[in-house]
Amino acid sequence: MAIVKFTFEDKSIAPKTVENIPVDVSILEVTEENEIHLNHNCGEVCACSTCHIYVNKGAGALEEISDKEEDFNDCAINSRIKSRRVCQPVISA
Repeated sequence: MAIVKFTFEDKSIAPKTVENIPVDVSILEVTEENEIHLNHNCGEVCACSTCHIYVNKGAGALEEISDKEEDFNDCAINSRIKSRRVCQPVISA
């Protein structure tokens, strides 16, 4: 079981921690099941960069970034090495 901690650039939104997340669940599924609003316009097909997030810790517990997802990092505002699309990473450990 995993723990995911969400913090937001908009400091008016309180951080949220979700515990007991099983493997094979995407980060997007975690947000939707826990009423955490994150934009995701393309329908989970990695065709946009609206669901851009930073994975600050625990990247090793996620599936590796795909070439397609990595290509979209160039489209995201303020993209960094830790950038991911919320619709793509699945908890694997």
